[in-house]
Amino acid sequence: MSEASPWWVRANNHVLELAAGLGVLLVGLFKVVFPLLGVTGPLPPLADTRTVSVAAPATASDAAASGPVTLRGTGRAELVFHDPDFGDRLLLALPGVTGALLLVVVFYELLLMARTFHAADFFAPRNARHLLVIAGALLLIGTVPPALDVLTTHLLVDGTPVEPTVRTPYAMSTAAILGALLTAAAAAAFRRGTRLREDTEGLV
Repeated sequence: MSEASPWWVRANNHVLELAAGLGVLLVGLFKVVFPLLGVTGPLPPLADTRTVSVAAPATASDAAASGPVTLRGTGRAELVFHDPDFGDRLLLALPGVTGALLLVVVFYELLLMARTFHAADFFAPRNARHLLVIAGALLLIGTVPPALDVLTTHLLVDGTPVEPTVRTPYAMSTAAILGALLTAAAAAAFRRGTRLREDTEGLV
């Protein structure tokens, strides 16, 4: 039977579990539930703008003069929807909601890991799997929401006067991808630690 962990270790584990649980709750509520309610109608839309790049700052003001879809600013301009319908609201919310759902997965897996730490079982076999899931979610965060941003922006401006002005470059999140690689490396380390522990226990 393993010895009880020191009080400060148990306190750190509880803090980690609380932080992960709050992350699941807050991100799920404010970044998923509320935006979806804004899309479907019970709440006003939480977003009616989209930050975009414009091809030529000199033409942005010409395209932004009037209409249901306008531009504010030059260079990095703001695409404004004055009366977005359901389709517009859905396209505006989709990249953010997708990224938030993946972030909820990250926090939930961290919560499951934190619960294994109460017994000082840091190298529990399932922790390596949790880290691999986190790595996969981070990789998707770095690639899928930016792709959805490009796709939905193209659909939002299609057929509008601002279409020739708006650019939709694809830019992956290097921070999220780097985090995915580091987390995958940590998963490999956890897996080696698990095997080492099993080999050591086999010698006892």
